[in-house]
Amino acid sequence: MRYGIDLKTEGALDLVSLGALVHRLDPGVVPFRKATHCDIHVSGGEFNVAANLSDCFGMKTGIVSAMVDYPIGALIAERVRAMGVKPFYKHFSHNGVTGPNMATVYSDRGQGVRAPVVFYNRSNEAAARLKPGDIDWDAIFREGVRWFHSGGIFAALSETTGEVIIEGMKAAKAAGAITSIDLNYRAKLWDIWGGHDVALKVLRRIVEHVDVIVGNEEDLQMGLGVAGPEVAAAGGTRSKLDPSAFFAMIDQVTEMYPQVKIVATTLREVHSTNRHSWGAVAWIDGKTYQSPTCELDVLDRVGGGDGYAAGFFYGLMTGASEQEAVNLGWAHGALLTTFPGDTTMATVDQVRAFAKGGSARIQR
Repeated sequence: MRYGIDLKTEGALDLVSLGALVHRLDPGVVPFRKATHCDIHVSGGEFNVAANLSDCFGMKTGIVSAMVDYPIGALIAERVRAMGVKPFYKHFSHNGVTGPNMATVYSDRGQGVRAPVVFYNRSNEAAARLKPGDIDWDAIFREGVRWFHSGGIFAALSETTGEVIIEGMKAAKAAGAITSIDLNYRAKLWDIWGGHDVALKVLRRIVEHVDVIVGNEEDLQMGLGVAGPEVAAAGGTRSKLDPSAFFAMIDQVTEMYPQVKIVATTLREVHSTNRHSWGAVAWIDGKTYQSPTCELDVLDRVGGGDGYAAGFFYGLMTGASEQEAVNLGWAHGALLTTFPGDTTMATVDQVRAFAKGGSARIQR
């Protein structure tokens, strides 16, 4: 046992994620009300981790999700295949008018002092219809899965999706897989049907089955009801790169959930839309680790946290030291902000070089 977790050394799949697949319409720096064209990025907080692990790090991954049999579904399914991720879909038929639909995310990147803007159309979303009993977990875990991952975004979609996560977590634990959740607290999603009180009930029940948590101070406070330290509310003068408040909350998390052995997050100080200071931290089996800090010239910030999670999980699954795992996640998350879209275009060699202190000098 290493890192406080019993991580299998091999399996047919290294990681399986459970979550909604979405397509993001991106007009770049142009606000949507003035847009004349958009790029289409396939995404999903849970999917991004599986895609990054496959495409950049060469790991064998899968995604459990809903798929609608219509052209947008076909587009999304093609991108999933292109990232090398094995699909496990519950299929839905589209009625040609109202759905069910694959969710749409609209965003513009902002620029300078103008912040990015993100809004959704998740009306009649197929993933929100997933319910316990829809997924053949025995078939997924039968050949061996090392790690099972899901997230708070999927949990927030409906009254049934949190129950699907719990069902998957129980099956994963029974099969000997490590389980993780990215809390990803999104008030907009929870407020549609349950609000904060329901979010607490659902996420707390999920975390009872979890070994690894990804989430920042706000996620821990809003998603689990962990009290933040006084410094977090004292006028906002503390740097967001200071991990002391995050680490101060870990004792509460592990007292509530003693089976949790790893808690990790990114640290980001936003100077402008295109200029961020970037770091990452993790608490691993009683010890704390912190990455270096770098300055980011951000092209597209969406997916940076998922990039960190993927690199961090890769480090743990390949037996890296705790510090190296944190640095790999930090480096991959940093590189991800230099690409358009939500998923990686980096190579593992680029990630390793940056994690060791690489530079932006031309590579010849």
